[in-house]
Amino acid sequence: MKKLAITVMSFCMVFLAACGSAGNNEAANNTAANEGNKETATNAAEETKTEEAVPVKLRIYAQYADDDTKLPYDYAVAELKKEMPNVELELEVQAQDDGQKLKTYAATGNLPDIFQAGLDIITTFKKSGNILELDSYVDSLGFRDKMYPSTMNTLVTDDGHTYAFPYAGNEFALLYYNKELFEQNNVKVPTTYDELMAAVTAFNAAGITPLSIFAKEKWPTVALFDMFVTRNEPQGIQKLDKGQASISDPAYKDAADKIVELVKAGMLPKGATNLNYDQAAALFHQGKAAMFLNGQWEIAESTKQLGDKAGWMYIPGVDAANYEASKYAFSGGGGPGGYAVNPDTKDKDLTAKVAAFLSLKYAEYKYTERGNPLVATKVDKAIVTEYPPMMQQLSDDIAKITSTTAFAWGLSDAKFKAAIEDASQSLLTGAYTTEQFISDVSKAVPAAK
Repeated sequence: MKKLAITVMSFCMVFLAACGSAGNNEAANNTAANEGNKETATNAAEETKTEEAVPVKLRIYAQYADDDTKLPYDYAVAELKKEMPNVELELEVQAQDDGQKLKTYAATGNLPDIFQAGLDIITTFKKSGNILELDSYVDSLGFRDKMYPSTMNTLVTDDGHTYAFPYAGNEFALLYYNKELFEQNNVKVPTTYDELMAAVTAFNAAGITPLSIFAKEKWPTVALFDMFVTRNEPQGIQKLDKGQASISDPAYKDAADKIVELVKAGMLPKGATNLNYDQAAALFHQGKAAMFLNGQWEIAESTKQLGDKAGWMYIPGVDAANYEASKYAFSGGGGPGGYAVNPDTKDKDLTAKVAAFLSLKYAEYKYTERGNPLVATKVDKAIVTEYPPMMQQLSDDIAKITSTTAFAWGLSDAKFKAAIEDASQSLLTGAYTTEQFISDVSKAVPAAK
């Protein structure tokens, strides 16, 4: 029995020893594994960090001509350096040549990694495969969520795709007026066509030019025509450009009729089609003209020249009801454009990320520092530079705007663009009829789609 007990005890001791040994080995193995995992993770992190820190140089072709383009760009680059310190941008200043240099770069395979592109460049480069479709980046970078609902037209083209990250919002043609001249001459700021005609008559009697316009350039003449059209057709000239309307439709014919009538009544200065901006603006700034047509970019200069005397009015309607109904149908607009990406750039993901970042920061600076609320993307920073009253009025109205059209330079059909520019300018001569206008433009209006 004693021998058996000793044997059993010996067996148990051997078993326990074996178990203990196994447990110790497992713990040691686990410790080694954990150390190995830590080392692997550390190495991976270091590799990632090293990879992220690799210097990257990207060529960019962008506007950089004045404070309105230099300051936002410099700000965006400085912010990029904080976010992606390894990325260096090599800037080539965009030539003012309607995109000819950029098109040459594309033809010779020398496109920059990032370049500014408007609708004309987008349309041309889509066909030649020289622009990267950015749809996936719009989603993955959350760019769509940063857009205003009213500026989606600057992000997506007619084919439903995105080819550039926008920073500029829609721009507008405005009808400015001198409040003091209206008050001094007991003239009501017009809300209807009849009131506008009454204002033209009253100012002529007082020796004051009713409306100054630099009609030597053709886009303002198209804008004036478009303003009248939008009272009954919110899409204005854009609908003609897309081949969705006829120039003989009531809204377009009525607009031409009214302009002819107002010109004959003496609405414009003599030789209006020979006046450049400086000449036409001087009439308004010096108190010799009661009204003036220009884009919203005129706000700064008119505020500088006239102070609180200057304001802008909603376009007069056919009658009071039409005025209220069409009040926020604005003439002007915008289109797809912004920072685009070369499809042959070395790292598409990185380049697209940089292009999107630059667009957001460019808009941020214009909104907060340049007193410009007309940006494509939302800005969550406080305004540094207070808006002038006229710009504040426009800023307050942006959310109320029900429709926009287009400026002459934003028209996509070249033949129609040339025809509507020539015909609308001729309307202001006083020697051109509505019938001639319709006949000339109808030859160029795109076929209905």
